[in-house]
Amino acid sequence: MEKGIIVKGIGGFYYIKKGNEVFECKARGKFRSKRIIPLVGDYVLFSYDETTKQGVIEDILDRKIELIRPPVANVEQAIIVFSLKNPDPNIKLLDKILVMSEYHNLELKICINKIDLDNEKLLYEIIGIYKNTGYEVILCSTKKDIGIDRIKEVLKNKISVFAGPSGVGKSSILNKVQSGLKLKTGEISSKIKRGKHTTRHSELLQLDFGGWVVDSPGFTSLDIGYIDPEELGFLFPEFKQYMDHCKFTNCLHVNEPNCGVKNALKTGYISKERYNNYVDFLEQIKEINNRRY
Repeated sequence: MEKGIIVKGIGGFYYIKKGNEVFECKARGKFRSKRIIPLVGDYVLFSYDETTKQGVIEDILDRKIELIRPPVANVEQAIIVFSLKNPDPNIKLLDKILVMSEYHNLELKICINKIDLDNEKLLYEIIGIYKNTGYEVILCSTKKDIGIDRIKEVLKNKISVFAGPSGVGKSSILNKVQSGLKLKTGEISSKIKRGKHTTRHSELLQLDFGGWVVDSPGFTSLDIGYIDPEELGFLFPEFKQYMDHCKFTNCLHVNEPNCGVKNALKTGYISKERYNNYVDFLEQIKEINNRRY
């Protein structure tokens, strides 16, 4: 048997890369009976026919991480891409993706694309929101080649996923990072001011300078109902140092007295936008839990 990595999966066929070769494989029936679906990013053991290069997945090696949306395995970091304009940035969606990524212990970078679309006031507002989070904010413009070298640096020798809504320029950035990728780029729907999906499936792309990147469909919503209410605060990095000052160990940082997080909010160490999104997410989680039970 050979070892490889799944780079694409379409219609029950999985494309496995080993060295410079790609093999078209199907999964053994045992995976279906166990309700195990091979994912892009999975390291697998497979057998194949020397002549046709077609084969069968025999085993899936243990996954370090499994994401649901996009459905990929073994990702190490997420580059969360939003645009300054066309479409306008959605801070609540950005925070929701950050929370999901924190839950899966991914390294995180925020990329603000299309900074050439002059809106300096909004740009500095967004930078201000995230200044105390510890997240690196990369400013990017594919039209002016701004930030591309930094993107290359953070992608090197890691398996990374680009996340964010459609139309923000994820495919355009990847095409700038490595021109041979030739990914489709989308236009913005004039009616809803959101991007049209140009990526129809998740695919693992190998980078010439080392590393892999997942090109995945854009998305505009995430289910965070699997997160425990008491765990949510830990997924906001800037909250952590103040949580030790809360009177109650199970403090949810909303109505409780002597709350370290709320005190940090009052003094400006935590942004109002981030805190308000935290409260909104907490209510969403509670509502989902109430419906569930």
